[in-house]
Amino acid sequence: MAVSITAMLAPALATTPAAAAPASAPSATASPATATGALDPYTRQKPRWKRCEASAPAEFQCATIQVPLDYRAPGGKRLDLAISRIKSTAPGTRHGVLLSNPGGPGGPGIYMPLALKEELPASVTRKYDLIGFDPRGVGESSPVSCNLTLEEEDWLRPYKKETFTKDVAWARKVAEKCRAKSGGVLPHITTRNTARDLDVLRAVLGEKKLSYLGYSYGTYLGAVYTQLFPGRVDRFVLDSAVDPARAWRGMVQWWAEGAEPAFDRWTEWAAARSETYGLGDTPKKVDRTFWELIARADRKPVEFDGMRLTGDDIRGGMRGAVFSPKAATEAFVELKKAADGRPASAAKATALTGVAGSARQAAGVPDDNMTAGFWAVVCGDNSAAWPRNPERYRQDAIADKGRYPLFGDFASSIKPCAFWNASVEPATEVDNKVGSLIVQNEWDSQTPLPSAQALHAVMKRSKMVTVLGGEGHGVYPSGNSCTDGTVTGYLLTGKLPARDVTCRATAASNAEARKDQQRDTVPGSPLPQRAPDRF
Repeated sequence: MAVSITAMLAPALATTPAAAAPASAPSATASPATATGALDPYTRQKPRWKRCEASAPAEFQCATIQVPLDYRAPGGKRLDLAISRIKSTAPGTRHGVLLSNPGGPGGPGIYMPLALKEELPASVTRKYDLIGFDPRGVGESSPVSCNLTLEEEDWLRPYKKETFTKDVAWARKVAEKCRAKSGGVLPHITTRNTARDLDVLRAVLGEKKLSYLGYSYGTYLGAVYTQLFPGRVDRFVLDSAVDPARAWRGMVQWWAEGAEPAFDRWTEWAAARSETYGLGDTPKKVDRTFWELIARADRKPVEFDGMRLTGDDIRGGMRGAVFSPKAATEAFVELKKAADGRPASAAKATALTGVAGSARQAAGVPDDNMTAGFWAVVCGDNSAAWPRNPERYRQDAIADKGRYPLFGDFASSIKPCAFWNASVEPATEVDNKVGSLIVQNEWDSQTPLPSAQALHAVMKRSKMVTVLGGEGHGVYPSGNSCTDGTVTGYLLTGKLPARDVTCRATAASNAEARKDQQRDTVPGSPLPQRAPDRF
């Protein structure tokens, strides 16, 4: 079983401010340069494949191609695009290429083929060349930077009246630093351009169509590709899906909205096991126990495993933890012990506190590259989604903390996108009849179930696999015969199910998801397995 793939998430500027672009518009042409043949120098490239690194298997090969910085002016500046592959293990039965993206935005994916080779069924790896890539501006693909400090990269900041002015100054400074460092490039680090890059890559690989496996943010990238290049879509699997109409402020706000039903489910679960955990024998009592600890920690931070956790820290950690009630309960019990001055186990609390880990990063890649890439996409894809007036963020954060007490103020408070320049293109409206398979757990902390249902609704020929009781961000493969069988069958035959499929999570598949939360990075993963601030 290999849920570890599916947690791989796991993040436009000009020189002067400009008016916001429209929130959405009908799909523009796939590439402004396609009709003139101006992309021929790019699509006719011949990759020079070589072993990626001495310590990697010989079959894992890397190359670099070039793509236009601006597809409206393909004769201008170029960007490097780092790509990788593991060729089919049975060339005689090879169907084509299976391109992959682990999420982000801002997450590198060049090591994805290694993870896929390890974890996908052999029947799939025989069928496809496994293709990975670092998206433009990320990793080894002409990486961008904003020269941000670690403190400046910390962006999920809860609203507080006394700190809001400081948070507004932080958001403005991040945008200004991005403009100063990479302002000529960042306007073009967008999902639409990355989708165009994928089509250049398709041509370079000599393929008429692409098959694709995208997780989290990768589902949005895949959906945009289907909108721009519908005739070049083969077998598309979109796992743990983004609602394209809510990219991107609305998707951050989903984290708060989706957490509330998960929190209620957690209180019910813990109450039913009050004799074991002692948090209260009714959901209301568990709720009270939780908020009492939050109030205590706000007055005096909890000393725990070398950390000083405030109430805000605990709220932020519990937001993702409650999607797996057992793990959340065990973690909260340990935290409560620490608050009471009793010995507590840090190992049992990682669902709440997270696991320290660092991403695989190539030499020469700026330390803040993932964050810079994240803001480029999240702000630049649809600048109109982000209000320009800081007062709007203050009001939204206050209102959403009332609606969604666990995380509403984190999600809705000020972000650097408030000071970003207007997008160079309108946002992509996804609305098509391209066949694809959308796969979704019922209890997903990063892309809640309604998000995937929204994507399913606008991709009218898609079919959806819903895992009832499924916990965690990412589904395929998980060891669940229902979900794995449906997805693998589609990848092997190209035939979508006749109707939507409902599977039920198994104890083993959810246990695998919980275990996955405690892992560090694996080959292909851009972030530690629990990445609460990325898609």
